[in-house]
Order: sequence, then C-alpha cells, then structure tokens
Amino acid sequence: MPKLHQIIERHWQSPNPFLSFLLKPLSKLFAKIAAKRRDNFVSGRLKSEKLPVPVVVVGNIHAGGTGKTPIVAALVSGLQEKGVRVGIISRGYGRKSKAVHVLNTASSAADAGDEPLLLFRQTGAPTAVGSSRTEAGRALLAAHPELELIVADDGLQHYALWRDMEIAVFPAADTGRTDLDLLPNGSLREPLSRLASVDAVVVSGGKADAAFRPSENMFASHIKTGQVYRLNRPSEKLDLAGLGNQTVSAVAGIAKPERFFDSLRNMGITLNQTVALPDHADIMTADLPNADVVIITEKDAVKFSDGLNLNHVWVLPVCAIIEPDLAAFVSAKVSI
Repeated sequence: MPKLHQIIERHWQSPNPFLSFLLKPLSKLFAKIAAKRRDNFVSGRLKSEKLPVPVVVVGNIHAGGTGKTPIVAALVSGLQEKGVRVGIISRGYGRKSKAVHVLNTASSAADAGDEPLLLFRQTGAPTAVGSSRTEAGRALLAAHPELELIVADDGLQHYALWRDMEIAVFPAADTGRTDLDLLPNGSLREPLSRLASVDAVVVSGGKADAAFRPSENMFASHIKTGQVYRLNRPSEKLDLAGLGNQTVSAVAGIAKPERFFDSLRNMGITLNQTVALPDHADIMTADLPNADVVIITEKDAVKFSDGLNLNHVWVLPVCAIIEPDLAAFVSAKVSI
C-alpha cells in the first residue's frame, strides 16, 4: 500500500478530484497565512536582519524537487571563477543537530545535512548551516571574514534574513500547468504571482512552455552527467562496456529518483533493480541491494564517510549548465 505522502505527491502531479475537494479549503487557508507572513516582513512590521555582505537567495516556491542544488553549485562555481569570494549558508535539512555548524573537512551529513555537505565538497566554498540562516551567516563570516558574498541555499520564504537578490528555480515540467495549487492541495509554498517579485527565474530540467515568462530575467538549466566513479575514489571510473553479465542496481534518496534512474538508462546502463528512498533518507549499507554494481547519487554518496568494504558502490556525478551566464548576472546586480 502506498504511504500517505506518496498519495499526496501523486495528487500534486495528477490531481484527484476527491482529494482536491477535501484539500482545497486547507490550501486557501495556507495561502492567507503565507501572504500575511510575507506582508508582515515587506511592510516592516516584522524585521529582516541584514548581514554585512550581500546575500543572494536561491530558492523555489515548490516544496522541493526542483533541481535547485546543482544550480546553487553551478552559480557558486561560476562566481568563484570570476574571482568572487563567496560562501554558502543553508538550513541543513535532515541533520542531527540544531546548532549552527561551520563545515570543515571532517564534517558529516549528520553534522551538516546532505545537500550542504555536497555543495561544500563540490565547490570548496566556506559553508555554514543553521535553523536561523542569519546566525549561520554570522558564524560563517566570523570564521571567514574575507567573504564578499553569501549564497543562501533555499530560504526564499525565510524572510527573517534580508536578501539583496532573489533567484527562484522552477521546474520546466510545471511551466505549462494550469492546475498548480498551494499546500496541501498542491506542491506550492507560495502562489505563482510570487515569481514576478524575484530578480530572476531559472527554469530547470527542460524547455519552458512558450507562455511562461514571469520575470524579465529568465534563465534555463539542464543537467550534464559525468563519468561514473567509485565511491570515495573519483579517479577510478566505471567501465560501462565491461559491465557484461554483471547485475547492476541503482539507489536514490532524492526528491525525483526516476530522473536519476532515467539518466543511467540513457547512458546505456541496464538496471536490474532500482531502489527509491525518501528524499534526504539516512541511507546505510543495509539499504544497498545485493548486486555486483550499485550506483548512487552524489547526494547520497556524502552519507558514506569512508566507503570501507563498499568497492562495488559507484557514484554518478552531475552538474547544472545554466544559460545565459547566471554568475555574471548576479555579480553585476550586486556590484561585486
């Protein structure tokens, strides 16, 4: 039997009339609460705290699954290439502690959350996590006073933190839909009209519907896959042609696991088994299927700190290609 969250998420993608009837009143209430909360900050009734350096928020109006993390990594890397000393702050969803944590080479997913740890390892940018992003930002600047700019991974609705620029990531698959709704009847945290107030919109994972242009500054991103490498030994690449009669399984604890499985199939890999875990799941060795080759996502790979006795586990790296140059747009906008 499917679990409740699976039924709801399926409803978000293909609305069920009965569920819509039940959930629509709750979505209207959620919309009023969300609008009131934002208005309190915009009007100044509630104060947003400003950090000493510019803050660029990269978030979404969806409840996850928009492909935001690779876009943050690409933006930060692009800024670094332009000589900008940039850091990252995040809530650190799924970590075990609520205390502010400035990441270091010994940090684990339990300390930082899987996505911040992945961003830290991919970009090398100073990174801090905390339920209060303002406190995370202060801790990051205390540890790295040389920083000129902070990118907040997620937090578009975290209005307690003042932002100098907002970038919203929106999935291409939803750009032509007319049945989107706010939580819990739909997957939106804020209405589509919110996109008109951000500085830029990045359409992820495909081509946008021709009529979708909520912002003057539109960007598009697509995912590029790299060579599959052995867990914790990136220099060792998987010989796809040599898979032969080996059994191959794929495991993903991400919001849209089918995207990962399809990417592997598009590379010509025959999957004997796929295992879809909940997003941010605490994946462990016991969760891995019995196969000659097990391929996992980079987001899941950071949860295996040493990779001991996991020589059969391999990782598919991905990166986002953003067009036009989002890093150039950001650096010009905030005058870095």
